[in-house]
Amino acid sequence: MTTQNQSTQDYTMGYSEEFLQMLERRNAGNCAAYLLPLLEPGMKLLDLGCGPGTITMGLAEAVNPGEVHGIDMEESQIGLAQSAAEASNHTNAIFHVGNALSLPFEDDSFDVVHAHAVIMHIPDTTAALAEAMRVLKPGGILATRDLIGESSFIEPGTDGLREAWATFTNLMRGNGAHPEIGKEMKGVMLKSGFTDIRCSASFDSYGTPEDLAFYYSFIIDWFFSEQLIERVTGLGIATREKFDFWRSELDNWQTSSAAFGALAFGECVGRKP
Repeated sequence: MTTQNQSTQDYTMGYSEEFLQMLERRNAGNCAAYLLPLLEPGMKLLDLGCGPGTITMGLAEAVNPGEVHGIDMEESQIGLAQSAAEASNHTNAIFHVGNALSLPFEDDSFDVVHAHAVIMHIPDTTAALAEAMRVLKPGGILATRDLIGESSFIEPGTDGLREAWATFTNLMRGNGAHPEIGKEMKGVMLKSGFTDIRCSASFDSYGTPEDLAFYYSFIIDWFFSEQLIERVTGLGIATREKFDFWRSELDNWQTSSAAFGALAFGECVGRKP
């Protein structure tokens, strides 16, 4: 089983300031809209990989006075989530440092297990779903939203930008992640024993000037960071010359009046028999 420290080391996105800004843009309304109609007051919900709790707060409101437990392997993220819950008076939100493959909860504890962009980063998907199944009550809901890499896009597209995106998804695979699992989750849930599975898809889109400026800055600050460039070149995945070319292509994209981009996600809800 993957240990907590190993999981942290292998997490592709890391915990840079730029990625934390991406997390801050996420909330229950834009990331869990597919789940919210199924939530009821009094439910007990587990939020896997809760990060700084920006989605968790909305889930806590939806099930209040029921409890929401957020869990994340990164202690700094749990600190941020606890502070957010205190500041917004979400007294029904409780946070834990822990691992999705070894949850510190009894069998049949939760009505709902929610995981946003989490299962895609866990190498052993079967083990992750088995642990979610274990802590769910009979009839309980597993809700996941994960990346569909090949359906994500930047337009106007170029061969260079597509090559850069392929490098990113290959880096994910090298870390044991699954950049296409958003479209595969229905089959994964079926094999794991879940029933009444319903799936949909949605986009996190960047089309307004403000959103485009954020997305461009995020890509520059994260994908073109010296730390990541050294990592990728050290693995022999790409050269510095390639990064320079990709950067020029991205600069050209950002200045285009037709610039548009989106990340595609598959959403699935299944029930424990």
